[in-house]
Amino acid sequence: MAGKAAAAGAGVLLVTANVGSLFDDPENLQKNWLREFYQVVHAHKPHFMALHCQEFGGKNYEASMSHVDKFVKELLSSDAMKDYNRARVYLDENYKSQEHFTALGSFYFLHESLKNIYQFDFKAKKYKKVTGKEIYSDTLESTPMLEKEKFPQDYFPECKWSRKGFIRTRWCITDCAFDLVNIHLFHDASNLIAWETSPSVYSGIRHKALGYVLDRIIDQRFEKVSYFVFGDFNFRLDAKAVVETLCAKATMQTIRAADTNEVVKLIFRESDNDRKVMLQLEKKLFDYFNQDVFRDNNGTALLEFDRELSVFKDRLYELDISFPPSYPYSEDSSQGRQYMNTRCPAWCDRILMSHSAKELILKSENDEKIVIYDHIGPNVCMGDHKEKDAYEVRRFSVKPHCSQEGRQHTEICNPNSCIDKSSPECHIFRLLIVHYASASGLC
Repeated sequence: MAGKAAAAGAGVLLVTANVGSLFDDPENLQKNWLREFYQVVHAHKPHFMALHCQEFGGKNYEASMSHVDKFVKELLSSDAMKDYNRARVYLDENYKSQEHFTALGSFYFLHESLKNIYQFDFKAKKYKKVTGKEIYSDTLESTPMLEKEKFPQDYFPECKWSRKGFIRTRWCITDCAFDLVNIHLFHDASNLIAWETSPSVYSGIRHKALGYVLDRIIDQRFEKVSYFVFGDFNFRLDAKAVVETLCAKATMQTIRAADTNEVVKLIFRESDNDRKVMLQLEKKLFDYFNQDVFRDNNGTALLEFDRELSVFKDRLYELDISFPPSYPYSEDSSQGRQYMNTRCPAWCDRILMSHSAKELILKSENDEKIVIYDHIGPNVCMGDHKEKDAYEVRRFSVKPHCSQEGRQHTEICNPNSCIDKSSPECHIFRLLIVHYASASGLC
């Protein structure tokens, strides 16, 4: 994104990545991940980057502490990031607190050429200019520059030690204020239970949690601004509808446990063709005989079963999906395009926005598409969530944070003293949404 487009304003890159697997195999997966990330940074040269990580530190945070420190140091000091002279890093490292731990990590990088940038202090209720590089960890609950919550245990009682929640930050760039929310919602604990109803009981749990987050970020405590919510939503295809479609002409065999009579496995066989097995379904097994259906044409034929976001169509907007399902990719470093047979592939990792944020994204004057929503490392193993980069590069027409009549928008503008949503558009910047779908599968 160079040339004339770069002169139009500040380039903004949004990235989401479930990085749980990176800390299980740092020598291979982490190197792949960083290489692909740096390539995106080099290609698009954004002025502001937001990287939202879930499952940061992997399955065993305490054992991964040294890998976590190395990963953070690498990101902050890499030669590829040398032009980003300001950064904010928020790591939830309080793994001993079952009540609060979310394993979320939020990284924000500011290019040296970007002058007007402020971050909101939720306690003081005012913006503060961003300078230097700072890392916050441990008890993020006391950090005034963000809001962090873990979902209550009764949201997902099946998982005794869930690490799901969200972190919210607020920024003001080139006189435009917006929220960035890092989110991790609940997974499907059992394929068999997910298959029972349409929509599944797990879809209802995610609906409740996401609704809570949206209500929280637009409540009356602070002024309402546009917002972007990106992370691992764990959205799944409607399992019952998918199975009924893929196995429309199959017969089903039910296998039950001898002691409890509980259904433990379903086998779907073709009615003819020597009764070939098409699908085997267990609690943590989704073994379909032909994975090409999830890859052909980027799996778009299955988008009709991607229904969880439709409940929020009046509150959230998503750019068109043109990339394959982001989960569950193989964690074998030699199998970059292969799905594991643990879950039905789905678009778990997403970048969503409020409708007011959608209105900020405009086409350029010559109708050139400058917004990209895609994934990163399509042929490289980056963990069980494929690094998805939704980088759209459409033009961002922004309603200013400062709009006093006749006022010039300069570096000395104080965002705390001039907020007027009725003002005319005053600045344009590009939005690059990079979506990493990374490896997880943790509870």
